[in-house]
Amino acid sequence: MTKTPFAAAAFALLASATASAASIDLYVDSQTQQLYSQPGPGRVKLGTFVPQDDKAATSAAPSAPAAASVPVAAKPATPAEKKWFDKLALRGYTQIRFNQELGGDAQELRSPGDRFIGENQSLGIRRARVILSGDVSEHLSIYIQPDFASTPAGSSTGNFAQLRDVYADLFFDKDHEYRIRAGQSKIPYGWENLQSSQNRLTLDRADALNSAVRDERDLAVIFYWEPKEIAGRFRDLVRSGLKGSGDYGVIGFGAYNGQGANRLEANDSLHTVAHVSYPFKFESGQYFEVGVDAYTGFFRSATGSATINGNTFTPTLAGRQRGPLDQRVSAHFIYYPQPFGLQGEWTVGSGPQLDTALQTVTSQSLKGGYLQAMYRIQSSHGDFVPFVKYQTFDGGSKFDTNAPRLQVDEVEAGLEWQIVPEIEVTTAYSYMDRTNVGSAPYRNQSGNLLRVQLQFNY
Repeated sequence: MTKTPFAAAAFALLASATASAASIDLYVDSQTQQLYSQPGPGRVKLGTFVPQDDKAATSAAPSAPAAASVPVAAKPATPAEKKWFDKLALRGYTQIRFNQELGGDAQELRSPGDRFIGENQSLGIRRARVILSGDVSEHLSIYIQPDFASTPAGSSTGNFAQLRDVYADLFFDKDHEYRIRAGQSKIPYGWENLQSSQNRLTLDRADALNSAVRDERDLAVIFYWEPKEIAGRFRDLVRSGLKGSGDYGVIGFGAYNGQGANRLEANDSLHTVAHVSYPFKFESGQYFEVGVDAYTGFFRSATGSATINGNTFTPTLAGRQRGPLDQRVSAHFIYYPQPFGLQGEWTVGSGPQLDTALQTVTSQSLKGGYLQAMYRIQSSHGDFVPFVKYQTFDGGSKFDTNAPRLQVDEVEAGLEWQIVPEIEVTTAYSYMDRTNVGSAPYRNQSGNLLRVQLQFNY
């Protein structure tokens, strides 16, 4: 076998080094191609080498030909195994919101979705959330999210810490196609309810869907399933800036308390929910998602003294201990903005609502939804997304005292500017015609608002 001087020198150096060391660093002169075992000017490191058979290498040390039979290989560094707490990630976002009345009875407006709307309200911290999440193991992941900008009911001060999410996903397989989510989490009813306010384009969720699960969360045990490919689509719809709702499976069903987030169970009767949503991806790359959701249960609305048409009374509650029947079904579609987008949802059903004639909270019919159009413009100055949204609702506001009838007709037009991924500003004009469900006699008010929101992500 013919050997080049370069190879012979390499094996000779390696053989001589193995007599006293398990490995050796080799360097080559960039001009002469001479090999060295020490660094120096003009020498380029080839790598760290070890003989596969130390005994054979040592015995071959006296002569270069014997050393040629010793194979060498690079020894890759072995990374330290991560502990489960090293796999957790910390992130968050904050929203600062400003509302300015422009006319009509805007000062008298009240909205469950934004406590900074109304008289003597203007600037406030809408969200201040920190999220801790990650995979503990192949079969367990956790998600914990407190909000530091909450306001307890009836309080004149804000920015209290309150739990939003704390749940675990329990996986049955390596591909994570089957899982159970247990804890306080979002209830899969309504696509916009599932979409994070960090990603949502419009400033508030539509009342028709959000009145079903205010705060979008409850204590629940829910089963989710989706193929691995579809899970990837759900992730892409969020990461690519297309305002996806997140991963809540193609199919989901389970049970939850029904009284809302951070509220104790009040009637010893669980709600059940079912969810189906599928994101199609066309050959052009366009995404289109459709689905349906449904839930049923009994809900106990709080009751208190009210004065309506000169009569003061405290309503009774139909269904006594369990409360009135509470059930809905909804459908949704989302044609993602690539660059033009269109989305809509509609819900029908029945739920707790005050009957002023009978002075009783009974189960009554409800309906409502929204339609939203948007256009995504990507440029060197950031992403611009102009949008317009119309929403309507007629039904009981079950989470408010006495579950008064809520009537909403609202138009919002605005522009979101994502300057950089960490900073975005949304400016919108809103015309609202809605019932003040916060206090009797539950009158309708209408007015115009200028609304601005600054969001920073971290």
